[in-house]
Amino acid sequence: MAGAPGAAAPQAPLLVACALGIEQLALRSGRRPGGPVRVLRTGMGPRAAEAAVAAALAPGGLSDAAVIASGFCAGLAPGMHPGDLVVAEETRDADGATPCTGTGLLVAALARAAPGSAVHTGPLTGSDHVVRGSERAALRATGAVAVDMESAATLRTALCHGPRPVAAVRVVVDAPEHELVRIGTVRGGISAFRVLRAVLPAFYEWHRSLLLPRR
Repeated sequence: MAGAPGAAAPQAPLLVACALGIEQLALRSGRRPGGPVRVLRTGMGPRAAEAAVAAALAPGGLSDAAVIASGFCAGLAPGMHPGDLVVAEETRDADGATPCTGTGLLVAALARAAPGSAVHTGPLTGSDHVVRGSERAALRATGAVAVDMESAATLRTALCHGPRPVAAVRVVVDAPEHELVRIGTVRGGISAFRVLRAVLPAFYEWHRSLLLPRR
């Protein structure tokens, strides 16, 4: 028997791409939302992200998947703390900007999934190396709220393989007043890990909401 309209789980898969094993562990060990979700470890850096996402979205794979780039990031704005969430309005790098889909839906879903974490929105910029000191301030001057190495490449590659919803959600592990080289890094990393464990149900809610019929 058919269910009520809009009640069924989405048939198109959701691909969540992250760079590091610790990020994949957090995403996989959190509460599973149900539905067709794959967590892909791409490896570190934009070129690794491009190759892994292209392979995952090739014909015969997850060619129709929505894509979220996730994992940890460096916050750029003063007042950010480890464990804060960043929802990208767009991702940027030297190859251009990629607008994200359904930012407001994600912000609302993350507020429910991780109610103790601040959520920041704005441009998420890409880098091919770890950003420190004055370089962080220079990136902030461009309007970006955070930086990571893979999100821009991930979303750009996803759209090169066909139209689809794309988004980037990162957890701050390194911020202007809380750089990784300082005492307290371990505690900040644990906070970020715990938040990353909580976000997968929000990703599924975003995915499902985008696929529901519009009234």
